[in-house]
Amino acid sequence: MVASRTPPALGGGRFQILTSLLLLASTASLDAAKIPAPPACGKPQQLNRIVGGQGSADAEWPWVVSIQKNGTHQCAGSLLTSRWVVTAAHCFKDNLNKPSLFSVLLGAWQLGNPGLRSQKVGVAWVLPHPVYSWKEGARADIALVRLEHSIQFSERILPICLPDASVHLPPNTDCWITGWGSIHEGVPLPHPQTLQKLKVPIIDSEVCSHLYWRGAGQGAITEDMLCAGYLEGKRDACLGDSGGPLMCQVDGAWLLAGIISWGEGCAERNRPGVYISLAAHRAWVERIVQGVQLRGHTGGRGPSRAPNPGSGGAAPS
Repeated sequence: MVASRTPPALGGGRFQILTSLLLLASTASLDAAKIPAPPACGKPQQLNRIVGGQGSADAEWPWVVSIQKNGTHQCAGSLLTSRWVVTAAHCFKDNLNKPSLFSVLLGAWQLGNPGLRSQKVGVAWVLPHPVYSWKEGARADIALVRLEHSIQFSERILPICLPDASVHLPPNTDCWITGWGSIHEGVPLPHPQTLQKLKVPIIDSEVCSHLYWRGAGQGAITEDMLCAGYLEGKRDACLGDSGGPLMCQVDGAWLLAGIISWGEGCAERNRPGVYISLAAHRAWVERIVQGVQLRGHTGGRGPSRAPNPGSGGAAPS
């Protein structure tokens, strides 16, 4: 028996096919309507390792996460979407191909008492910036961490915004850093390890380049770095704060201006903290992380719809 390859008459099978397609389309629309929109970025829904900092409030910084290696805090990071975290690439040195060693703890205000509403998720893979050289103080010290599964947003777990092209941070702009790192060099944050916060002003790039100048042709501050902190020292990020956010508030929303990367010592005079600028790497992040939200002085854009790259191992969010 040979099946006909001619199209069926409109009054018969084709009408049934069209009806089925319409039903499928309407069902898909209903299913899409059930998917909740992501919460607005950079807006805490508050309830109620930083040197010289102070304890933060519960749910004050709901995008700050603890990246843990074998269950021990290693670095901090910032939640961008339900599947992606951004942090410092150097946090994964010598372990890039061992994602099973790592997990991400979200919604934990105190590491020693994370609470029932915190979430711990495995790491599927880590994508460092392609030009990062794995040397201390190198440019492009930024990595994207793909979570094993989507997390559930809550008042303790929310995404942060990326700055859009309208955002410029002049010197002396007050921003904030947070972390669970050492409170002094060699002095770990004591139990219950409450997330610390510290206000830090942006430092003029020329001033910072001069402070970290290493001789002819050997400037340590590259074009994708920015500096923040206090020239007199005493207050700074420290060991264990790496990968955490430098956050600035613009038009009522918190933006991820930078990632804690490096410095010389902790809170030393004329050695402010050095951060990787998100503005410098915004295009790279947008190419990989579908749904990242950008904001700026004009209200900014909503979730980015940039397509995923054809290479680099990134999968759809």
